Amino acid sequence: MSLSEFGNLGSLKFGENKICGINGPHKEMLMDISVNRIRKNSEESYEENNKEMAVLLLDGKIEVDWHGNNQIMERHSVFDEEPWCIHVPHGTKVTVKAQEESEIIFQAAENENDFDPKLYFPKDCQSDIFGKGVWNDTARRIVRTVFDYHNAPYSNMVMGEVITFPGKWSSYPPHYHPQPEVYYYKFNKPQGLGLCLTGDDAHKISDNSYVAIHGGDVHPQTSAPGYAMYYCWMIRHLKNNPWTDRIDVEEHKWLWEKDVKIWPDK
Repeated sequence: MSLSEFGNLGSLKFGENKICGINGPHKEMLMDISVNRIRKNSEESYEENNKEMAVLLLDGKIEVDWHGNNQIMERHSVFDEEPWCIHVPHGTKVTVKAQEESEIIFQAAENENDFDPKLYFPKDCQSDIFGKGVWNDTARRIVRTVFDYHNAPYSNMVMGEVITFPGKWSSYPPHYHPQPEVYYYKFNKPQGLGLCLTGDDAHKISDNSYVAIHGGDVHPQTSAPGYAMYYCWMIRHLKNNPWTDRIDVEEHKWLWEKDVKIWPDK
């Protein structure tokens, strides 16, 4: 049985649409995460005394102000455009002014470390193709990393994105890690659907679904033919045990053998 928990935000309301909270729902994730929908010409401010914060633009056009700096961010397709993200330490105020109706992801975690605020432009995002040329391309997908332990070792968080092509698998081969992780999903069509496995449990995922993955749960997933699937992935490092890589399930490691054939099996 899996300990991971699934949910769907449904039609996003204006303001905060909460996924998890350090002192709230799915507190085992050790993060505050919400999807915030902002009206055109409105403004929201975020500041945490003992938490670092990251704000990633999903859709729209916003002006972001922090530490006397400001930047216009614009994005209208998570499938075709790389992300914008601002990442700041505790005690730093971030103000978001919506020039269009916009949607952002807010992520925060406790962190006493002081570090310089970092603005990630789309060109700063590491974008890789995983699964290309193996397993008949059945797990080919785009993996984007905004920040992780390698480029932000001072952070207690990881943030990235995955584009899963229609009918393909993702988070594959099946893997796990002790650190908790949250996925938030979008589909290129409102009726899009996919399947997420955590442990031995299977769940249908659709637009605005999320999964709070407990440490140790195996979590591969797939999108249905005809529907491209996006998800933002957010990991919380554990004390003295940061996430640096995934751990493949032993029985599926044969898939990495050189020139492995998956069909026909002769």
